[in-house]
Amino acid sequence: MSLKSIALIAATIAATASVASADSYFAYTDRVESSSIVDLGLVRAEGAGVVEIYDFSKGEVGRLLGTETVNAGANSDVRVNLGIRPTQDVIALLKVDGQTVAQRDYEVNR
Repeated sequence: MSLKSIALIAATIAATASVASADSYFAYTDRVESSSIVDLGLVRAEGAGVVEIYDFSKGEVGRLLGTETVNAGANSDVRVNLGIRPTQDVIALLKVDGQTVAQRDYEVNR
C-alpha cells in the first residue's frame, strides 16, 4: 500500500469518527405517558450535558418541568423526574456546554 493510500484511509477514519461522535439525538418514540417520570429511552449526546423537559402545550417552549444529566455517548433508559404528571405536550432539549444540540417534542398520552 502506498503512503498516499494510507494517508487517505487514515483521514477517512478520522473524519468518520468525528462525525459519528458529533451526533446528538433522542432515539425513542414521539409519545410519552402522562407520568411524573418521563421515559425518553436512548439519548445520544456529543458531550456531557443535560436533558431539560419543558411544557410545549402552545407549540412553544414554556415552563421548565424537569432535568436529567447525561454523559457523552449513548445513555440508555434516560428518565426525567417532573414531580407532576404533564397534561399537555412536552419538549425535550439536550444541551451540551449550554448549547441545544438536539430536541424532540412529545405528545403526552392522556
